[in-house]
Amino acid sequence: MPDEVIDPAPLDPGTLRVIPIGGLGEVGRNMTLFEIDGKLLIVDCGVLFPEEHQPGVDLILPDFGFLRDRLDDVVAVVLTHGHEDHIGAVPYLLKLRADIPLVGSQLTLALVEAKLKEHRIQPYSLTVKEGQREKLGPFDLEFIAVNHSIPDALAVAIRTDAGLVLATGDFKMDQLPLDGRLTDLREFARLGEEGVDLFMVDSTNADVPGFTPLERAIGPVLDEVIARSPRRVIVASFSSHVHRVQQVLHAAHQNGRRVALLGRSMVRNMTIAAELGYLDVPPGVLVDYKKAGDIPDDRIVYMSTGSQGEPMAVLSRMANRDHQIEVGEGDTVILASSLIPGNENAVYRVIDGLTKLGANVVHKGNAKVHVSGHAAAGELLYCYNILQPRNVVPIHGEYRHLVANARLAQDTGIPAERTFLGENGTVFDLRDGRVTVAGQLDLGFVYVDGSTVGEITDADLKDRRILSEEGFISVIIVVDANTGKVIVGPEIHARGFAEDDAVFEDVKPKIVAALADAAHHGVRDPRALQQTVRRTLGSWVNRRLRRRPMLVPLVIEA
Repeated sequence: MPDEVIDPAPLDPGTLRVIPIGGLGEVGRNMTLFEIDGKLLIVDCGVLFPEEHQPGVDLILPDFGFLRDRLDDVVAVVLTHGHEDHIGAVPYLLKLRADIPLVGSQLTLALVEAKLKEHRIQPYSLTVKEGQREKLGPFDLEFIAVNHSIPDALAVAIRTDAGLVLATGDFKMDQLPLDGRLTDLREFARLGEEGVDLFMVDSTNADVPGFTPLERAIGPVLDEVIARSPRRVIVASFSSHVHRVQQVLHAAHQNGRRVALLGRSMVRNMTIAAELGYLDVPPGVLVDYKKAGDIPDDRIVYMSTGSQGEPMAVLSRMANRDHQIEVGEGDTVILASSLIPGNENAVYRVIDGLTKLGANVVHKGNAKVHVSGHAAAGELLYCYNILQPRNVVPIHGEYRHLVANARLAQDTGIPAERTFLGENGTVFDLRDGRVTVAGQLDLGFVYVDGSTVGEITDADLKDRRILSEEGFISVIIVVDANTGKVIVGPEIHARGFAEDDAVFEDVKPKIVAALADAAHHGVRDPRALQQTVRRTLGSWVNRRLRRRPMLVPLVIEA
């Protein structure tokens, strides 16, 4: 939440307004809004996964509040690639207006369309590929191939009367990619010659020196780990990480093993990738999970979700002995993904749980089983030198990543006054090659909790944290409606306390005395009496038990 909200002035004709709605100061919820001459373009619409201090939350969406009255002005949503942090919120946006066109590559749209089918939404979509240009309202879009940890990723160049913007999406510069699809630096150079007025660039690895290692370096490691595993192998990764699954399929095939996919999203995404030709499945390698139990333990690999310690994902359920696959002595578990900031504790709990069950757990801390999908500092320097952009807004990352990216830009000669650090809701205006900060919107978090969207508040989450950390006490009291005298109670019941309810016998006389005093002063309103009970009991519990539980007093008149 911004410290200071500054409403931007009305937008002048011919000026491009750029508003990051999500993805700044966080790893996820990537979404940027572009506006010119009354029309809006959205680039990406992703989700953020909850952290431990957000109990019960399934997903966190960008705040669409700024858009609600302007949905008819949206010409399209451009999706740079198919990861959840870039496409996961699309169903929730299309529930507000179902016919917003979706623009993206073949694999990206296939993944989002499968997701929309579950929400019973039939989208209007436009499939594009690198080198293609499309004119959508006042926006002239050109799509450029970039290399990432999922095939078919695209950067997008946005040309308007106000100037040229290049938004990278997530990318890296793997020079020997598994699919042979390089980040198109020749096109970057051509755009640099044309003149990039604003460069909006992925910051996730900006604080990592050097270059991101090659994806293909993981293959031999996976092959070695699987070869020396005496029993079952379970590999956990993101459900859309096609390149990682490809390497697991190859390593399993090399070692005479078959592979079963676990998790609904994993099965759905890899089926789509295989059907479209993005996943090369060796003949006979894939086996249905239901038949995998008939295969000897030393001849099977399970490919699952849950690499981030998500409570309901396959790997966490295995660690908690809540899955049909009972992990035991001799099994090998490979966590083949990065740690999203905020998920570290959950992941290490899963690692500990699996280790206690006897598994050998292999992760990026003890073996090279993951490389990032994001450009490190050396790659970003190349981009700045090739493009020589007039202005830079680092995006996609926590604040330290944005700062590191801005410093890289300045190291290549981009003036500090043309390098802008923003947060979600910062309003940037571009005109005549100059970027100015025009305001700051008040954007919050939109929580998805089961079927509830946007109704859970920070206050609700605070209540949940109190319940989980401090416990719960209920008090029931019946008072005479005329005199205010206590007739029945107080009956006190606690949950989440080590102490027996008998410990509260000492405070009951204090509650009765406080109510008598309130009645003496003419207080009869049950809500006011409940506040009296809350203050008296809360003060006692804090002093005596050193706790601040949730207190729910109920005063009934009789």
